[in-house]
Amino acid sequence: MITFSTQRELQLIQITDKVKEEVEKTKIKDGTVNIYTPHATGAIIINESADPAMRQDILDKLKQLFPKAAGYKHDQIDNNAHSHLMSTFLGCNETVPLEKGEMKMGTWQDISFVETDGPRKQRKIHVKVLQS
Repeated sequence: MITFSTQRELQLIQITDKVKEEVEKTKIKDGTVNIYTPHATGAIIINESADPAMRQDILDKLKQLFPKAAGYKHDQIDNNAHSHLMSTFLGCNETVPLEKGEMKMGTWQDISFVETDGPRKQRKIHVKVLQS
């Protein structure tokens, strides 16, 4: 399991290297890697993260699609409906093929955790490797 804290309300945290470390611990060479977060206001995505402009474009689009205080019914409970909507839209898991001990990802692809309701002290990522 991967654990970390977040520093901002809306944040992309690149976790590819940490996922690779978890995969290596299993010693499994062929199969699939599932990356999952158990948080209702967090998401897992695969996209380009090396370019700061791309990361900012993703965050800006999320804010545009799901603005704060837009009259959401859930805001009557804890004022974070936009966070739940963002994470629902993005999803809580991703799956990557594993061949010869290597995750088969594109040149520019990285795995990121998307914080939508931070800052938070302890976010968790479960990495499960299934052998084929």
